[in-house]
Amino acid sequence: MDTISYQHKDLANGGWGEMSFYLQMGNLGSEVSRSLKWFNKNEKRFLVSFERALELFDFTIEAAKDDEQASRSGKLKEVCRAREEFCDYFLGNSWGTDPKKMMKYYDEFAIAGRGL
Repeated sequence: MDTISYQHKDLANGGWGEMSFYLQMGNLGSEVSRSLKWFNKNEKRFLVSFERALELFDFTIEAAKDDEQASRSGKLKEVCRAREEFCDYFLGNSWGTDPKKMMKYYDEFAIAGRGL
């Protein structure tokens, strides 16, 4: 059986699910920001940040699946859509996503998370 190698080992062991949704999305925004920063500038750094962001998206999706209220409130759908937008931007941007607007979205979560 293959073992999954996580970049965020502490978060993979349940730490992520203990954070509020706002903190999860705010922290995820930090990785999105790094991906945007290194895109078309440094391929190695971009790929590392892109993979870390995907890992955090997946942790957030799993946490929302485990939280019945999050599933009912639309948070699960929102995170899945945000992941799609993130991937689309870097893999062709067929949706015409504006990176500044994408970061504004995550910045709002970071601001809200600070108050918790």
